[in-house]
Amino acid sequence: MTGGKGTAVLRIRIVAVGRWKRGPEQELFEQYRKRLSWPLELVEVEEKRPLPVAQRMESEEALIRAKLPSGAVAVALDERGDDLTSRKLAQLLKGIEDSGTSDLCFLIGGADGLTEPMRADCRHAIRFGRVTWPHMMVRPMLAEQLYRCRQIIDGHPYHRD
Repeated sequence: MTGGKGTAVLRIRIVAVGRWKRGPEQELFEQYRKRLSWPLELVEVEEKRPLPVAQRMESEEALIRAKLPSGAVAVALDERGDDLTSRKLAQLLKGIEDSGTSDLCFLIGGADGLTEPMRADCRHAIRFGRVTWPHMMVRPMLAEQLYRCRQIIDGHPYHRD
């Protein structure tokens, strides 16, 4: 399968700590996932054992790493990440797509975030502003931004500056 201009289709995977229950956040995520021309997969991981914070985060890191396709470009969603506009995020995604990358993974940590080694292994780190968002809300917000970025890249008028 190829995308525009003969490039391979960029497959996007969100690897997120925690499992969500049916509700409006999941419905909103699904609405944007269905609209998106890039294939989008949500993979949830969860450490159920009651571990001290550092051990739990290390376990979550191992679970996340096990879900990353070989050669994937990883992007951490992290409060210390870059504060990008939608246009800048679209440029970033276009650059990744044009580079021939076939797998792009966005990583959403649990309540205590991602480990420093996990963050360091990511090619990019972004945040959705300076406020703290519940990690279950980040999933539909990311799906919407991915849709918005695709529309920007394709020249559709969905995005307004």
